[in-house]
Amino acid sequence: MQTASPRRMPLSALVLFVLAALCALAAVVCFAGEGARLHPALADPMAGLAFLVSAVALAGSGAFPLVMARLAARDDSAG
Repeated sequence: MQTASPRRMPLSALVLFVLAALCALAAVVCFAGEGARLHPALADPMAGLAFLVSAVALAGSGAFPLVMARLAARDDSAG
């Protein structure tokens, strides 16, 4: 009889989700108008949009290894 092991998030998914959170935080900072304190290029409102799009793309990329790991786990338990 096999014991069920807790599912762990793949490291690649975790790294991508953390990067997505950091980009989302940078987007909020830029949208709040505080980006100019860090760098003059971040004073542009489009910088916040670029960070927001990057956060969404990173989160989507992080979902891919997570879904693949869950599919593999389900395939192992079925077979």
